[in-house]
Amino acid sequence: MESTLLCVLLLLNTYINSGHSEDDALPTASVKIVTPQSLLYPGETVTLQCDISNYTDWTYRWFRDNHNLPSQTSKAIDITIPITQTGQVSQYRCEGLRTGRPQRSQPSVVVTISVTALPTASVKIVTPQSLLYPGETVTLQCDISDYTDWTYRWFRDNHHLPSQTSKAIDITIPITQTGQAGQYRCEGLRTDRPQRSQPSVVVTISVTALPKTTLTVKPNPAFTGETVTLMCSVTYASRWNYQWYKDRNYNVVSQSVRHTITGNTLTISRAAESDQGLYWCEGNRVSRPTSSQPGDPVTLTVEALPKTTLTVKPNPAFTGETVTLMCSVTYASRWNYQWYKDRNYNVVSQSVRHTITGNTLTISRAAESDQGLYWCEGNRVSRPTSSQPGDPVTLTVEALPKTTLTVKPNPAKTGEKVTLKCSVTYDSRWNYQWYKDWNYNVVSQSARHTITGNTLTISRAAESDQGLYWCEGNRVSRPTSSQPGDPVTLTVEALPKTTLTVKPNPAFTGETVTLMCSVTYASRWNYQWYKDRNYNVVSQSVRHTITGNTLTISRAAESDQGLYWCEGNRVSRPTSSQPGDPVTLTVEALPKTTLTVKPNPAYTGEKVTLKCSVTYDSRWNYQGYKDWNYNVVSQSVRHTITGNTLTISRAAESDQGLYWCEGNRVSRPTSSQPGDPVTLTVEALPKTTLTVKPNPAFTGETVTLMCSVTYASRWNYQWYKDRNYNVVSQSVRHTITGNTLTISRAAESDQGLYWCEGNRVSRPTSSQPGDPVTLTVEALPKTTLTVKPNPAFTGETVTLMCSVTYASRWNYQWYKDRNYNVVSQSVRHTITGNTLTISRAAESDQGLYWCEGNRVSRPTSSQPGDPVTLTVEALPKTTLTVKPNPAFTGETVTLMCSVTYASRWNYQWYKDRNYNVVSQSVRHTITGNTLTISRAAESDQGLYWCEGNRVSRPTSSQPGDPVTLTVEDYQPKTTLTSDKENIFTGDSVTLSCTAESPGWKFYLYRHRPDSTPVTTTSGYSYTLSWVSVSDGGQYWCRAGRGDPIYYTLYSDPVQINITERPVAVLTLQPNWTQIFIRETVTMRCDIQGGGDSNWNYIWYNNSQLFIPFNTKPEYRISPVYRSNSGSYTCEGVKGNKFSKTSDAVQLTVSDQPQPVLSISPQWLNPGDSVTLSCEVDKTSIAWRFSWYRTVPYRAGLPSLSDKSYSLQPLSDNVTSEDSYTQIPAGPTPTGGYVCRAGRGDPVYDTLYSEPQFLWSGDLQSSVSLTVNPNTTQHFTSKSLSLICELKGNSTGWRLKRHTETAWRSECPSTWRSITESTCTITSLTTWYSGVFWCESGSGENSNAVNITVNDGDVILESPVHPVTEGDSVTLTCTFRHQGTNPKLNTDFYKDGTLIKNETTGEMTIPTVSKSDEGFYKCKSGEGESPESWVTVRVVAPGSSTSVLVGVVVGLLVAGVLLVILLVLLVRYQNRKGSCFNRIFWPPQPQRTNQDPQQDQGSTQGDTNIYDTINSSDNNDNDVAGASAAGPRHVTYTQINLKKLDKKKKEKRNYPQENPVYSEVKTGKATAAAGPVNVTYAEVDLQKKVKTKKKRETATPPEPESVYSLVKPYTAPAAAGPVDVTYVEVDLQKKVKTKKKRERATPPEADSVYSRLKPR
Repeated sequence: MESTLLCVLLLLNTYINSGHSEDDALPTASVKIVTPQSLLYPGETVTLQCDISNYTDWTYRWFRDNHNLPSQTSKAIDITIPITQTGQVSQYRCEGLRTGRPQRSQPSVVVTISVTALPTASVKIVTPQSLLYPGETVTLQCDISDYTDWTYRWFRDNHHLPSQTSKAIDITIPITQTGQAGQYRCEGLRTDRPQRSQPSVVVTISVTALPKTTLTVKPNPAFTGETVTLMCSVTYASRWNYQWYKDRNYNVVSQSVRHTITGNTLTISRAAESDQGLYWCEGNRVSRPTSSQPGDPVTLTVEALPKTTLTVKPNPAFTGETVTLMCSVTYASRWNYQWYKDRNYNVVSQSVRHTITGNTLTISRAAESDQGLYWCEGNRVSRPTSSQPGDPVTLTVEALPKTTLTVKPNPAKTGEKVTLKCSVTYDSRWNYQWYKDWNYNVVSQSARHTITGNTLTISRAAESDQGLYWCEGNRVSRPTSSQPGDPVTLTVEALPKTTLTVKPNPAFTGETVTLMCSVTYASRWNYQWYKDRNYNVVSQSVRHTITGNTLTISRAAESDQGLYWCEGNRVSRPTSSQPGDPVTLTVEALPKTTLTVKPNPAYTGEKVTLKCSVTYDSRWNYQGYKDWNYNVVSQSVRHTITGNTLTISRAAESDQGLYWCEGNRVSRPTSSQPGDPVTLTVEALPKTTLTVKPNPAFTGETVTLMCSVTYASRWNYQWYKDRNYNVVSQSVRHTITGNTLTISRAAESDQGLYWCEGNRVSRPTSSQPGDPVTLTVEALPKTTLTVKPNPAFTGETVTLMCSVTYASRWNYQWYKDRNYNVVSQSVRHTITGNTLTISRAAESDQGLYWCEGNRVSRPTSSQPGDPVTLTVEALPKTTLTVKPNPAFTGETVTLMCSVTYASRWNYQWYKDRNYNVVSQSVRHTITGNTLTISRAAESDQGLYWCEGNRVSRPTSSQPGDPVTLTVEDYQPKTTLTSDKENIFTGDSVTLSCTAESPGWKFYLYRHRPDSTPVTTTSGYSYTLSWVSVSDGGQYWCRAGRGDPIYYTLYSDPVQINITERPVAVLTLQPNWTQIFIRETVTMRCDIQGGGDSNWNYIWYNNSQLFIPFNTKPEYRISPVYRSNSGSYTCEGVKGNKFSKTSDAVQLTVSDQPQPVLSISPQWLNPGDSVTLSCEVDKTSIAWRFSWYRTVPYRAGLPSLSDKSYSLQPLSDNVTSEDSYTQIPAGPTPTGGYVCRAGRGDPVYDTLYSEPQFLWSGDLQSSVSLTVNPNTTQHFTSKSLSLICELKGNSTGWRLKRHTETAWRSECPSTWRSITESTCTITSLTTWYSGVFWCESGSGENSNAVNITVNDGDVILESPVHPVTEGDSVTLTCTFRHQGTNPKLNTDFYKDGTLIKNETTGEMTIPTVSKSDEGFYKCKSGEGESPESWVTVRVVAPGSSTSVLVGVVVGLLVAGVLLVILLVLLVRYQNRKGSCFNRIFWPPQPQRTNQDPQQDQGSTQGDTNIYDTINSSDNNDNDVAGASAAGPRHVTYTQINLKKLDKKKKEKRNYPQENPVYSEVKTGKATAAAGPVNVTYAEVDLQKKVKTKKKRETATPPEPESVYSLVKPYTAPAAAGPVDVTYVEVDLQKKVKTKKKRERATPPEADSVYSRLKPR
């Protein structure tokens, strides 16, 4: 039973369970996105909702990325997307829990939240596309994709520009701005989603300074008269035009005769002092940039040419003397002079008597022709090329004084006494000699000739006394004689005779006759006149006048004719004359004129001809007279006189009268008698009469003009209008018939002045024009229209009134618009008299109105007046504004009604369409045009409108459009958003507070909502610029409006997080200050304090962006060029965040450097070491240096650029030091050397240096260079031969030369003489100065010779090759003009110091030593020579034989030395506290009682101990005795014992490391009685130290070794030769001293000697 029950229960349970598996599964949750329904953008909030069916009491669990969000239990949750988030944010799902069954739901499917990136703004520069210059405008455009309804926000240097909201903005650059003008970015805002864009990348506006002009002025300073060229240049672009200015007041330099402007050049010809001043220029051009900056001004100085000074001695000079003229110019030197005489630029040239030498003109044997104005000018090769002529000097050359002879009386009469007086005006004490005639007949004393002093007296003059007389003076002092003066002819004459002349003869009656009586001899004669033969005296009368020697007969008559003669008498001698020949005077009557006149009588205007004639002779000129008052008829416009004819043109009544004429002529008779006069009658022409009808006339009428002449008949008429003789001709409106002119349809143009003339065939042929008549043509009267009111409003009455001011009784016609529409009577249009009335005006009535008048009498009609436009306007309309709208309950609402037309309106308010009038109430107040609703309620909402009315026109308005007022019944809330949440210091963040409706003022709060507002703004946004960390925190906002203020609710808070801005640090790798082209440079930008490494990088060069976006922090430039130079900075950028800009790193790229090689010494002595120094740019570092020697060109070796030589690397070719020391071993390494530097990896090499040379003056074994003449200095214009003397088998030798301006030039063909081994310069110039040597094809070099060519007058002859020490050398001072004074007193200098004066011009150094080496020169009165270097070659140690002897001697004394050492060591120990010196010969200074330690410290161990070692008991005078007796052998030993270092003492046990050397030197000493053999030995037992560099030497000792030095010494000997030997032993380490000390011979001052004497 139990089992059966169990089975049933199991079956039932199975049934139950199986039934619920289909219908009772757990509910499934689903997630849906509630808002937004479209794309999701950063910064927005997305709302998710979890829907689970069946039940409502679910508790919701939310999961993000499978992680539970315990704080989220609502059905709907809000998720705020970070502002920086894009792409997939997270995956969300939900599920439900409940207390009842089912207790949970199935989880929802995952929903992925994806964020679409905001559109990104970009800023581009629209214009200009190229560089931006000061004063220009740049246009920026903000482009944002996807949408077009953006509102744009612009920022400059992170500061918001609230006034700039356009897509494109213009920025004007200040004229003074250069460099960075701001960093601009933009972003967009819009009302729909997305509401904002990403901000753009910053665009930096950089302003390039206008290019600057550069002005060069050549020459400057300039001299007057020179041409000055000013050149202006602008390095930027091309096609510049230039403006030139002078001085600071902007004086423009214009083209002129002396100022020429061509392109960029201003040329000043014939510069004057007025041209000097400050010059500057500016450039301008068509394309951008259109102008330049003015460059730095340049001051042009124009100096006057230097002026010559002329001295003349002697001045004045006498003829025959020598005159010296000297010209000088104080400015500069080397002037040549030009000499001029007188003002006409006569050049004074060389001649027999004129010599020009330098600045001196010498005139020999001066003559009077030499005197005059002298002046001179200087000219030279360099500037200034000429001088101004100085003040001229007048040279006066006076002739020897001249005698003056006076003779009185002369001429003399026979029998008179004659006195001749001779005088000389110059000085006194003259004696005189008298001469007669040219044959030097001396006049001597005689009966009638007496000489007294300077006077010769002739008594009783006779005709034989007349002749040529002259005299001479002579005296003792200078001048010793005079020139003979001008000779005087003495004349002895008979009495003079009168001569009578009569002019004219014959004469005409009325003429003046002149009779002149003259006596050719002497003067002051009085004359007596006679007529006819009876001696009738002619006396003074009315017509007869006697004046002096002249009798004048006025108005000659026939009674005056007859025979005339005269006589003379006077007071002085002769007192009377002889009467001359008589003359007969004849007097004739004048001829008479005849006058004819045609026509006579004449009419006015006719031509009248008057002709005058004289029957006597011809060639008469005529004079016409009118009336009896002798009115002369002259030429005029109407009166023409031609020959004998007077023509009167256009005769006038004033021309009539009595006419007569006279004739006159050049020859006699000069005039005629006037003939009978003729009367001319002139009658007036008949006059026309003009009538005009009607006058005045009206336009359109016919006018008749009639012309008549009362005199005679058959007249034709000519018509004229106005004063300018305008002829009136036939036309359509003008008809001429007989004497009548008819004008049809008269117009205003016809009015004017009319007149007429008549003309006919017979006389008179024309008439006078009559009085002109003015025709007046008046326009028809014009109507005047007035319209009131105008403009009119619809419905008003309008009155139009037409009037004509001329006459009366007019009828009027009305018209509207231009198509002659007649206005007729109608219901609204009434015409009464001159008035048209429009009732109830409508807009159709407006238009153009005009009117015309007409009447019965003249004028019958009027012209239409000016039309008047009638305007009919609609009544003005009201405008209603409602603020705020919509409003919230409790707010104050203001409704304002306005009419734009006129003023003083009253307003009526209405609500809703049923004309409900709004009246005053507790909450409704009406003031003026304003309706105020206080504490607005929902009942206040509705349709509002208003109307206006007023007293004056228009009296009412139309109602405007109604406005619906909405009143919301809740308090609004603001929303606060931020464009950034996490920002850096220095950035800006914009907080935007928005409300539901406009018109709000916004209040922003920080930290607490109830705190004091941070700011109050009418805009919805507020920007915090240049934020700091303290600006971070929570912000709220709310809005308010109205009075009292109505506030919204507070917004939700917004969190602003501010951190310090990271700093960009820019480093340059390698960090060298100097970089050269084609090197590699890497820049690295590190962001310090930037957190993670997700930075991108922006790079700038000279503040210009050149890499806008780079993901790597390094920027590599390989290779680098000069264009890469600049100031570099970088920035980090992460999204819209920027780091601080790095400090600038200056990259300076220079051209590939060329090192400079120097060699020291450049002239090498055998055994010397040579140091090569290679210097690259001093600011550059990290170089390694390569060293080369030049060899003939070989393929495969590095070569110079011109392939003249290849470069062979030296041993140890590459060094890190910039110097290379070469120690020659074997032949002297002369020749060219080159260096180069390199650095970096890969290696960057410099250029090769210019080759430098190492020379040796020593002759070489293979070839030597000799010169002829054998001296280093030579005169210009002399010849020089250079000879390559071959000594071996080498071939291909060629001569080379090196100068300061060129190197390695071979013997050129221009040297005139070339052989295989000899090069001869036939005529030296200074250009040939330089170093010469011979070079083989294999690169061997001979000795070098330094040749100096001097263009002066003195050279020093010195050896070309080095001289050997001990030889004799002679230096000779040679003069170019040696023949004039072959040996002068001469000073010789060595290294600039006077060493000797020689009168022979030569200096001899008998025994040359190394100390004689140096620079030598000589100086004398002839001038100074250049310097020459004298090289002294040091002789190596003596021959092998002498060395061998020295070694043997050293061995002999070796045993003695050991004994000496032992003795002295003992004595040294006994005398440790002092040093005792016993010096026997020569005497030496002694030192005693010195502290050894003190001595060591002060002298570096140089204190020695001396003693004398005697080989016998001989006393100290044995040396002297030996010398007296004969040859002696003397030995000295110097032993130097010093306290040795312990280490040194230990090391001295090793002889292989401490060898003992003995160097023996011998010398010959001269004694009184014979030769003395002297030997010195110095033994130095010191440690041999290994040197840094291996050096090969001829002798074993190293500098650190112990030496035994045997020195020669001369001992005084009286009787014969003495052999003396000194031995010096130094048992201490030699210390290198700062200065080389010269030791006295033989013992040193501080040494201890032991004297060895033979037995």
